[in-house]
Amino acid sequence: MRTVRRLLYREILGATLFVTLAFLGLFFFIDLVSELDAIGRDYRLEQALLVCVLQLPGHLYELMPIALLIGAIYALARLAQSSEFTILRTGGLGPGRALWLLTRLGLVMAALTFVVGDYVAPWCDAQATVIESRRHGGLSVGRGGLWLRDSRAEADGEHRFTISIGAAPDEGELERVRILEFGPKGELRTRTTAERARVGADGTWRLEGVLVSQWAADATPALQPDRRHATLDWPSTLTREVVSAAVLPLRTMSTAALWTYMSHLSNHEQTAQRHAIQFWKKALYPFACLVMLGLALPFAYLHARAGGVPLKVFGGILLGISFVLLNNVSGHLGLLHDWTPWLAASVPSVVYLLMSLAAFSWLVRYR
Repeated sequence: MRTVRRLLYREILGATLFVTLAFLGLFFFIDLVSELDAIGRDYRLEQALLVCVLQLPGHLYELMPIALLIGAIYALARLAQSSEFTILRTGGLGPGRALWLLTRLGLVMAALTFVVGDYVAPWCDAQATVIESRRHGGLSVGRGGLWLRDSRAEADGEHRFTISIGAAPDEGELERVRILEFGPKGELRTRTTAERARVGADGTWRLEGVLVSQWAADATPALQPDRRHATLDWPSTLTREVVSAAVLPLRTMSTAALWTYMSHLSNHEQTAQRHAIQFWKKALYPFACLVMLGLALPFAYLHARAGGVPLKVFGGILLGISFVLLNNVSGHLGLLHDWTPWLAASVPSVVYLLMSLAAFSWLVRYR
């Protein structure tokens, strides 16, 4: 059985590697072409190449299940065409054992996809975003700026903070910051404006060029004289990870970062549906490798001695594309109709897994 396992894994992984390299080369070329217009305007060729290279792990994460599906279909269909898979079945490779072998391979590929998608790709995408943002004068926070919420327990009750950020030149660096503090009854207590701010890892904001306006906490609030500070430390629960999650694109966030930011939004009564769906999609996406191998296994039980491998590979490509489309559409539909996040994220994988198991069972029983 060790020989059979090595044969199957070698054929599938070899074909998957070839497909992955082909797709990555294509995406690298497309990304480089899209960067050519900016070269020469404060944007050098080596920077464009670096951005394209940093985007490759993100493409690898997205392509892993599809490349595995195409590679597995090609390998299994080729084994079926040459009657090698029939010989393996005659030698004792039953349907259950074949399914278990591919399940083990799928778990390994799922673990690899998780590592790439949760550690390598987010860091690389964040660095690429920062490099590209310097060309546009900073990270995009929208025309109306970026708004965040925070709260803090004080002696007289809970104080709430609304933070406005005008610009983000770099990750962790903010400009035109305005902090509004509201008391337990919703009354405005202080307004703090700062020219610049840097967010520390522990959540402490180092404000520079600070102007603090304070109102007395009584029945008839009165504006106190403004106070100016060269620097001021403002303690907050808004850590660098939370601020980065609000500024950087969703693709740069790991599963843990999505959970942290989603919890922050929920705790401060802000909508977290979009981030919750993205969290569950990212958490469940590695298991798509199992679904893809399940879809590929029935191709080994088709009679293909007369040929038809290219047609089967083309069918595998269509299956992979349809899975990606359904996966994206379910996320948008879940956000539009306010579906349960984990259900919206898991429906495509469950549907395709049931399809693959039904096709596999029918082929084993009737063919």
